[in-house]
Amino acid sequence: MIRTAALSLALSLLATSALAQDPIDPARLSEVTKVLASDAFQGRSPGTPGEAKTVEYLVAEFKALGLEPAGDAGAYTQDVPLLHTRLKDGAIFALELNGKRRELVRNTDITATTLQPVEAVAIDKAPLVFVGYGVTAPERGWDDFKGVDLKGKIAVFLINDPDFEAPAGAPVAGKFGGQAATYYARWTYKYEEAARRGAIGALIIHEAPGAGYGWSTVIASNGEGFDIVRADPAKEKVLLQGWLSGAAGRELLAAAGQDFDALKAKAQRADFAPVPLAGAAFSASYGVTHDQIVSRNVIGKITGAKLPNESIMFAAHWDAYGLGAPDAQGRTVRPGALDDAIGVAGTMEIARAFKAGPPPARTLVFAAWTAEERGLLGSEYYGVHPTVPLETMAANLTLDVLQPNGLSKDVVLIGAGQNGLEDMLAKAAAAQGRTVTPDAHPERALFYRADHFSLARKGVPVLLLMGLGGGADLVSGGRAAGDKWVTDYTASAYHTTGDAWSADWDLSGAAQDVALFYEMGKELAGGGAWPNWKDGSEFKPLRDASAAKRR
Repeated sequence: MIRTAALSLALSLLATSALAQDPIDPARLSEVTKVLASDAFQGRSPGTPGEAKTVEYLVAEFKALGLEPAGDAGAYTQDVPLLHTRLKDGAIFALELNGKRRELVRNTDITATTLQPVEAVAIDKAPLVFVGYGVTAPERGWDDFKGVDLKGKIAVFLINDPDFEAPAGAPVAGKFGGQAATYYARWTYKYEEAARRGAIGALIIHEAPGAGYGWSTVIASNGEGFDIVRADPAKEKVLLQGWLSGAAGRELLAAAGQDFDALKAKAQRADFAPVPLAGAAFSASYGVTHDQIVSRNVIGKITGAKLPNESIMFAAHWDAYGLGAPDAQGRTVRPGALDDAIGVAGTMEIARAFKAGPPPARTLVFAAWTAEERGLLGSEYYGVHPTVPLETMAANLTLDVLQPNGLSKDVVLIGAGQNGLEDMLAKAAAAQGRTVTPDAHPERALFYRADHFSLARKGVPVLLLMGLGGGADLVSGGRAAGDKWVTDYTASAYHTTGDAWSADWDLSGAAQDVALFYEMGKELAGGGAWPNWKDGSEFKPLRDASAAKRR
């Protein structure tokens, strides 16, 4: 015990000494987070007075840091046209089960929205088809649909991948990465696939292990939806998309003469075929308020002195969930302090550190995205309308949720095995006397749930630091203390009024993590290095297609 305590003390002193020499200041991280998470910013929801105040603050800070504008036409902002939809009060959802009507209670049995600009949604007794995990993956020899006609029907999905709960030795085991989720696991993919196949609606049966979060997170949007403005939204989005609670989903299948667990087992086989739910139908009736708003990304840069057309991007998202129903303490602001005001603070600290040093050879881009919480929309829009060439962007480094519990002996890596930036991370961590630990919960699909993913889909090598991938091995309390914080934060603060700034935080560990990106950025900013995706990554072919545009 004495040796263990002495070792912990030595590690703490070593890390503290290294931190003291680092330009990333925990006090500044705290101060910026405190400002952005204050009630004055109203939870920073897109299209609200909270957005206007947030953007004004960020533009002023980017100017004060000495960053050049990198948005639209010489501005610090990039306009992001968004469709904003809201369900009107009085929404009705129901199942017809063997001739009997079963009302579905909103936010208890079901949550749903629409991302089409319609005045109302009226679905009358639409047939339901259970489509298993709803995966079409030719490269893995997998097709859950088998040519089924979904036009005018409701597709009912399981969450996650076919091999997520497959027993060892099963034919599917490892086909989709096992506990490490692929994009096929994500709810966004399932809605996209339903739309491609002509379904009128898509419902996912919620299970917390497969989703990576509880029902409270699923219903946080309360029927509000956002999307980028699309030329033909009816082609790309189903009329109704949503979730059934686990209990409601089981009840539906049982009424159709199906056993949930038996169907799940069948869905883990490549020969699974969709199952029409006999005797069951779905109805929905609700008005929709919809409008178009123009939200804004905030983007600055330091132009490279020698290689201005090559870049490294540091990014976080400025938005949170805005105002909601009063909690037990009467609070209505969902402040998003750790998700992701602290990431914005970290991005600004990296910019401050670079401005204090010599000019970089490559251009450095600093982005604060809108509408991450609404589906990675600000970063998705940037991916389609970049202000610097993506083919010559060496890396995107994204900060989203940093742990506030002091120094740690390691850094948790989200999406291990994807690209060469991971090797650079390990090198930077070693210089801090730390190690890299792979994400302990790859089933939560965190790699596909943050803004870096929008750039990955364009081939840019990306790396995400996010404190939700499993507890850090904290100097004070070890892995057990780190895991407890992740569990408590996810259960009681994530996307709620509880995600508030605290004077009790110890952000020395968060500063360490931000410093990792600063050190990686310094190495990349010198030019010459082109990290790439590893063989087997679904993003490598995208990057390889633009290889001729890089030196």
